[in-house]
Amino acid sequence: MAATPPVCAFDWPAPDFALPDTAGRVWTRDAVRGPNGLLIMFICNHCPYVKAILDRMVRDARDLQALGVGVAAICANDSAAYPEDAPDKMAALAQEMAFPFPYLHDADQAVARAFDAACTPDFFGFNADLGLQYRGRLDASRREAGPPDLRRDLYEAMREVAETGRGPADQVPSMGCSIKWKAA
Repeated sequence: MAATPPVCAFDWPAPDFALPDTAGRVWTRDAVRGPNGLLIMFICNHCPYVKAILDRMVRDARDLQALGVGVAAICANDSAAYPEDAPDKMAALAQEMAFPFPYLHDADQAVARAFDAACTPDFFGFNADLGLQYRGRLDASRREAGPPDLRRDLYEAMREVAETGRGPADQVPSMGCSIKWKAA
């Protein structure tokens, strides 16, 4: 079922975290952040919305890293219920797509809850002071990739954040599969 996150709560502080990547190295918020900002992307392996934009997401992450924005992806889905989102499958996807950022596993889902992540993909763009400035879509793609000339919403917004510390007032929320929460 498709889910849509809420609009950006400007200046909301980035929660700290300590999560392992696909090789077992533990990353914190401050280890990921760049001098001009931080982009946290909640994604997973099986979601068609994520699959549709993977190549563009990798391109935009590389371009943002060149602007001093640190980037990490987090998978918080219940991997017992969704084995395609298990750490070994995450590692295979990260290698296949040559992720230029750490792909982190949120096994207990505490980080996803701290961020109030709603769907995959769900993008959180923070400025250098770790205040939220963007919570929108990558581009206008949905379950299928849109045309290659789509406006790069995420990249343009985060470029603005890197340059000015502020995100755009108008943002279109992301849309994707709901986070697969573990049963209580």
